[in-house]
Amino acid sequence: MNKDLIVGLVVSITVHLVALNPFAGKLPPPKRPPPVKEEVVQFEMPPLDEEKEEKVEELNDEPVENVMAPPSLVDLPTVVPVQAFTQPLQPPPPPGMTASKGAINIPVTKPGANFGKGIKDLFDINNLDQRPVARVQPQPAYPYEMSRAGISGEVVVEFIINANGDVVDTRVMRSSHREFEIPAMQAVQKWKFKAGRKGGRAVNVRASQLIEFNLEDSK
Repeated sequence: MNKDLIVGLVVSITVHLVALNPFAGKLPPPKRPPPVKEEVVQFEMPPLDEEKEEKVEELNDEPVENVMAPPSLVDLPTVVPVQAFTQPLQPPPPPGMTASKGAINIPVTKPGANFGKGIKDLFDINNLDQRPVARVQPQPAYPYEMSRAGISGEVVVEFIINANGDVVDTRVMRSSHREFEIPAMQAVQKWKFKAGRKGGRAVNVRASQLIEFNLEDSK
């Protein structure tokens, strides 16, 4: 009986205390932890190297001797023929045999290769009413090498005379020696004519001429 009475009193007292003090059951607010101080870590920089002044070496005025480097390959003796140091002497060309300063280099044209190309109304000399008449016919220069060797020869040159009487095209038909071809063509290029006529007017004419190179004539 006493135990039950005591328990009832304790419960009754507890209920009254809770009713009288409503804040008694509340827990106090939690304490905030103190702020953590961030430690700043400072790194020490290594000391900077001072720039060293470059020392400029003064050049001496003394002349530098050229030192030849030794050859990397072994120099083998070579045999040079005596003829390599000898040059045959040639006598100077006689007067009148040297090439003219105003000479024209005319390439040798093969028969039928562009000869008379672009020239209209070209007549054969045998079909004219009046043949061309030569006014100026300089002789060809005798090649010095052929003259020194005592060689004679001939060249047949075909050429075209325009309506003004000038030679405008040439080609070699045949020759005994190629050395005579260029001098023969150069001479014919300088020839002047009174133009041939057909039907009462001057026309373009195709003609040919045998040019002889004779040592007796060149003396």
